Amino acid sequence: MTIKRAWICCAICAVGFILHASQVFAHSNSNEAGNPKQAQDSNAVQKNPNAEQTSANERDGQHDFDPLIGAWKFHLKRRLHPLTGSNTWVESEGTGVCFKIWDGRAELDTVEIDDPVGHIEGLTVRTYNPQSHQWRLYWANSKNGIMDPPQVGGFKNGRGEFFAQDTINGRTILIRYAWTDMTTNSPHFEQSFSDDGGKTWEVNFITDQTRVKDESDKAH
Repeated sequence: MTIKRAWICCAICAVGFILHASQVFAHSNSNEAGNPKQAQDSNAVQKNPNAEQTSANERDGQHDFDPLIGAWKFHLKRRLHPLTGSNTWVESEGTGVCFKIWDGRAELDTVEIDDPVGHIEGLTVRTYNPQSHQWRLYWANSKNGIMDPPQVGGFKNGRGEFFAQDTINGRTILIRYAWTDMTTNSPHFEQSFSDDGGKTWEVNFITDQTRVKDESDKAH
């Protein structure tokens, strides 16, 4: 059995529920902006129900995440105490598989990580809005089964940036996801926090992926 088929058996039961949850989140947050300035002021978003609408000339990005489809190994670096001035990092390894849904307009990306704090099982559901030309990225882990607020954004000149507002340790912060090197066999991901409205950012999570060949690929 290939890596991909084995993961499909484990993930297929969760796909329906997760996609339903992502649609509920997307509906309830349909006016949320995908940039730091708008994320700071939810009232401004409510006053502007078309905040996500972009120019009709925007590029079609519904296949921007296609390069992630398949099986991967992960090398991760995590800052232990973000936004405290600490520069203590831990490193870990992981594996995962990314599945295409809706002909590329959505994806289910799974990951398992052997972290110093324990074994982590997580997934990301990505959905594309062809009207606003934006992606929404929903993260959840098996520890609590709760999806985080979606990161909203898209790609420009080979770099993808996705933003959300959240509360960590009682502090309202902005979160930025950044994807680069997507067309290589080593995509690069960084998560950053900002507690000053996006003026400065502190990277706290870094992932470098390495593609794992399927058994059927090795046969060729």
